[in-house]
Amino acid sequence: MSLDHTAPPAAPGQRSPARRLRAWLAANDSGPWLILACFVILLPIAVPRVALSDEVQYYAYLRSVYFDHDLDFQNEYTHFAEEGRRFGDEAVANALLREDAVNPNPDTGLLRNVAPVGSAILWSPGFALADLGVIIANALGAAIPRDGYSRPYIMAACYMSALYCLIGLQLTYRLARRYADDFASTLATLTVFLASPLVFYTYIVMPWSHANGFFLFALFLTVWGRGRDRERGVGVWLLLGLIGGLMVMTREQLGLLLIIPALEAIGQYIALLRRRDWLRAAWLLLRHQAFLGALVLTVIPQLLAYQILNGRPGPSSTVAGKLNWASPHFFDTLIDPAHGAFLWSPVLLLGLAGLLWLARRDLAMAGMLLAAFLAQTYINGAFGTTWHLSGSFGFRRLIECTPIIVIGLAALVERLRLRVGAWPLLLAALLLIYWNVGLIAQWTIVRRADGFRMGLIWDKMLYYQFVEVPGQVIGRLYDLIFNRCKLMTNQTC
Repeated sequence: MSLDHTAPPAAPGQRSPARRLRAWLAANDSGPWLILACFVILLPIAVPRVALSDEVQYYAYLRSVYFDHDLDFQNEYTHFAEEGRRFGDEAVANALLREDAVNPNPDTGLLRNVAPVGSAILWSPGFALADLGVIIANALGAAIPRDGYSRPYIMAACYMSALYCLIGLQLTYRLARRYADDFASTLATLTVFLASPLVFYTYIVMPWSHANGFFLFALFLTVWGRGRDRERGVGVWLLLGLIGGLMVMTREQLGLLLIIPALEAIGQYIALLRRRDWLRAAWLLLRHQAFLGALVLTVIPQLLAYQILNGRPGPSSTVAGKLNWASPHFFDTLIDPAHGAFLWSPVLLLGLAGLLWLARRDLAMAGMLLAAFLAQTYINGAFGTTWHLSGSFGFRRLIECTPIIVIGLAALVERLRLRVGAWPLLLAALLLIYWNVGLIAQWTIVRRADGFRMGLIWDKMLYYQFVEVPGQVIGRLYDLIFNRCKLMTNQTC
């Protein structure tokens, strides 16, 4: 046996595995693989549980319809309230079981649920598979409660949200790739994911609607965007109506993102009418009617749920009563010192700035994306009493705008890379990510007792970010890896 371990030179016409790998990477985008790797690496920090009042309301639809075949949430709310009480947490009981003038609803006698039904619909495939797995496991001798509350069901809903986030990231990368190279699109996608509240609502508080809504908007933009350079057929418009309806049923305010096809339609009609092209205008109107018809048909389950719960095909009065259509907190949404989205997540501001560079290549697209972002800012500013989202991590109501921010940031990164190179951009991305990670650490474990959950506290902010956070994270590293649930107020996981 030879002791010479030096690899022989490749024969003429052959390449070593390393060279073949480098050649493959040069010929193919590495972004999707890096995004997948990052997502999988972070997956072990996930905390699959249903514990907070919003989570309970989203989940109650699925469990009640699947097992009880009704929308009477008394047993679901009671179950999760008792789970919380085991750890001295009365939040679910106070939010969902406490009686007042409109709870239970005086017309229907049913307990209030202000969450829409879209997330339950999106989770249902995983929930049904979990139920099938429980049936099979029990047939083989296991004793897993088949009740919709045991771990397989909870984990199914939570990891379905995570899966939708992953798909949304891949779709968003592809959207950015239309305007920027692989490096810029990859860096933008990963930076926005890790430097915004999206990462928190993917792994830490999983059964919320934000990851689902983000996925649906990314899917809508993908399907819609592919038809910009050619006429969309009726089938495409029907599909867009279905996706748009799911967006509305997942988070009602996402309906304002449909301003994108609306603005496109206005421009098309103006151009056709100026040319007096009546036939094409009529054909376009027919396809838009198909879109609207599909959208209305898709939201029927939501209208039926409203009718059953509230006695009318509309949301609870506790939601409608919050809106002030003058949007008095429009600018607070973005720049309020304690709650502003740009201060929680500076990456949002950079992504919007990048739309200026996108406008040089595609003015219409940049304008429509900016209008969609402003529409989401407007509707949040209209929530007169809850615009600030105190008690939530970050400015979560703008998470669904992630594709807009990524596209803009990718355009900005590609532009700056030509001037400063890649390494300064990577360093800037790491700083943005660290800012978000530090805020997550302050919100969850470091400053939980001094009011940080009610809003940003700028006193000694840098000290906490760069001294206390690293020290306390290292000191609690074992628990963060193996006993994360013990760090929660409500340890139902």
